[in-house]
Amino acid sequence: MAVLSSLGLIIITCIVIWRACDGFEMASDYLGRNMKEGIKGATINAIGSSLPELFTTLFFLFVLKDKDGFSGGIGTTAGSAVFNAMIIPAVVIMAVIGKGIVDRIDVSKKVIKRDGISLILCEIVLILLITGTELHWYHGLVLMLLYVAYISYMLLSQGSGDVDNDYEDEADGGNRTVAFFKGDLATAVLGDSKINLTKAWILMLVSVFFIGIACYWLVEACEQFGDAIGMPIYFVSVVLASAATSVPDTIISWKDAMKGNYDDAVANALGSNIFDICFALGFPLFLFTLMYGPISMSPETLENVGQLRVLLLLITIVAFFIYLVPKTIKKGHGYLLITLYGLFVLYIILKGIDSDLSVVTSISNGLSGIANFFSSIF
Repeated sequence: MAVLSSLGLIIITCIVIWRACDGFEMASDYLGRNMKEGIKGATINAIGSSLPELFTTLFFLFVLKDKDGFSGGIGTTAGSAVFNAMIIPAVVIMAVIGKGIVDRIDVSKKVIKRDGISLILCEIVLILLITGTELHWYHGLVLMLLYVAYISYMLLSQGSGDVDNDYEDEADGGNRTVAFFKGDLATAVLGDSKINLTKAWILMLVSVFFIGIACYWLVEACEQFGDAIGMPIYFVSVVLASAATSVPDTIISWKDAMKGNYDDAVANALGSNIFDICFALGFPLFLFTLMYGPISMSPETLENVGQLRVLLLLITIVAFFIYLVPKTIKKGHGYLLITLYGLFVLYIILKGIDSDLSVVTSISNGLSGIANFFSSIF
């Protein structure tokens, strides 16, 4: 019963996050209306769709208040990054090519190189930064400053040129009270009126409030699910929490792709990963350690976290070359990405239940060796 109730709560949180992020997307589209395609996806869209990861990491740390809270937070952000790199592009490919809209997708190599290399560098910094058994405020500060540098570069690199203002300027209309209980926050805030600067900020704040509530429920549900099946919260967060918090990223990228904005669709996925690693993890870590002191991790937790960071880097590099090498992205690339994600989830589940399969042990030993190598050179 506990397993079913916790899974049911996770599904409910996914729906609430999805509906709330629809309102956030409308507000962020308006606020980012003067940004170029590819820049808006990597900044405004990426930040908005990654708020669930930020809130979830905050709640994992401040609710559990121990090493499990940190491992749950990094499990969510890293697992979400893998989901974004594999599943979101696959969904975009299947949605567009599968419906016969186009037979291939052309994404700017400049966007892939810019955001892909930035993401790989951020992941390397994360590996080199978290090497000891204690985490301090300056670890979080370094990650946040890395994100500030990335955002500054993105905004400065926008330059001049044409900008496509394809945002929606009004909600569907209708009764605001009915819309609120349906989860249509845009209509609840705007009614039949058009969006403006003030209403965009109100809609954004209301959306953020409900995203935060849903993420609190998500943390509680993941903890209950882990207790019910006897699996550490770290492994639950890597699979379930990360997938739940990645719902907005998937929807925003899908909508961009359906509009033909393939650069934004891919930039949103990669930019979200950079936000997850640098800010959604860095800010909660910085805030928590300032308030409660250093976070101490057990050797087992450190090993799990180290392996996940290395696995994330390896998967990102593989995905980067899948996007970069072909002249165009086709349906077969989508199947390959889904297969890789399936293998990742299978490995996490088997490791979470302490499987004795030799392949799991071999992969774990290999990842531990790579993690130790990075630690030694640092």
